[in-house]
Amino acid sequence: MDKMNVVSVVGPTASGKTALAVAIALAMDGEVISADSMQIYRGMDIATAKPSKAEMMGVPHHLMDFLEPEESFSVARFCELAHAAIKDISDRGKLPIVAGGTGLYVDSLLGNVQFREQEDDPVLRAEITAELEEKGVDKMLSYIRSFDPESADRLSVGRNPKRIVRCIEVYRSTGVTQTRLNELQTGSASPYHAIKIGLTADRAWLYDRIDRRVDLMMEDGLLDEARRFYNGGFGDTAAAAIGYKELLPYLSGELGLSVCVDNLKRATRRYAKRQLTSAHVVQARQGYPMVPRRRDDGRSARRRSDRVYRTEPG
Repeated sequence: MDKMNVVSVVGPTASGKTALAVAIALAMDGEVISADSMQIYRGMDIATAKPSKAEMMGVPHHLMDFLEPEESFSVARFCELAHAAIKDISDRGKLPIVAGGTGLYVDSLLGNVQFREQEDDPVLRAEITAELEEKGVDKMLSYIRSFDPESADRLSVGRNPKRIVRCIEVYRSTGVTQTRLNELQTGSASPYHAIKIGLTADRAWLYDRIDRRVDLMMEDGLLDEARRFYNGGFGDTAAAAIGYKELLPYLSGELGLSVCVDNLKRATRRYAKRQLTSAHVVQARQGYPMVPRRRDDGRSARRRSDRVYRTEPG
């Protein structure tokens, strides 16, 4: 059976993944599959930098805006849906383009990881969750590093408490590390011939772009979106999104708005730094060509509908 052609675009937040994916789709008659663990949720538009209709430029986007925030989501479910989307796009003679910042999703999809059902241990999970709340994320990541350095590197990017707890739960209940389990779950060869593109950037340029993007998000109504988010229901997966929890102290009257916005910028920059570090690890392991983004021309930030970064020849 011939392998299906797939292009994947990965990189840190605000590096221009969506714009590049759209440009490739327009040039190669393709459709985009989102590999972002937060853009799947309805109503979480501004905080997750979900592309607008103008930014999509008429290119169909899949696995975006289809789940309610109170519903949980997993990498196994993503792979199931993404495999089906790739087949559908390929069967129609178009090019699937997987783009997003959730590296675990992309790695698992292209690596054809076979997820096996594992029994949950609610008592053990509750114990580890309590330990995490007491010791904090950093100490738990240090603990994971003592027995599974690769998982510690991966989890330090998103710092998702649910995934940290799950990693420790797997090890304590089975004696097998998450990394080893992933190796055991990698079954048949990948059904894809994948062209992999990784975006990187000068940190000063990227951090400045992040700060300007947060300012634009606030102008576009991020505060109101955060208020609606906390007034409604949300699950463990959605709760990990950057952009809401940083504004909660203002909504609860604990901190001023400018302080919370600064904290949001700082949290996003730290996330991008971890993504950059992780990107170079992935590049070394899987052979992604790391494509540096150029500095922009210094003009002031534009509105969302005019913020598409286009690729240039040469």
